Amino acid sequence: MDLFVKRALVSGLGVFLGSSLLPGISYDDYGTLVVAVLLLGIFSAVLRPLLVLFALPFVVLTLGIGLLVINALLYAFVGYLVEGFYVESFGYAFLGSFIITMLNLFFNGWISKSDPRARVSVNVGQHGEKQGDPNVRKQTFSEGRKMRHNDDVIDI
Repeated sequence: MDLFVKRALVSGLGVFLGSSLLPGISYDDYGTLVVAVLLLGIFSAVLRPLLVLFALPFVVLTLGIGLLVINALLYAFVGYLVEGFYVESFGYAFLGSFIITMLNLFFNGWISKSDPRARVSVNVGQHGEKQGDPNVRKQTFSEGRKMRHNDDVIDI
């Protein structure tokens, strides 16, 4: 639930900035803005994964731009459903969804609370060889690997 609230806050900020910066997006009052943001959050959580699944070839062919189109469709749909929240055209819906996407990228660390860095640890000996378990012998190329019961290693 905490994740939904954070995403809703970022989306609310995006819708507010979109309506402030773009003349084709407007709302009557703050109550309408809250309803539009909540509906946009619900659509993003429920409808967006289904639309992405159905439009996956389009998303892959456009190298991800299709995701912005899907977000713009949801944005325009919210403008159609919510009385008092106006989206003039698909172009403005696209620009509004672009603003929300950029804010989501900017606030992603705060939303997910994950460490974006990958950590790799390699132990190196004196002469550059890797240290490991001394009881483990490296398999040569000509040796075949024998399968054992309960073997959980996958050879590729």
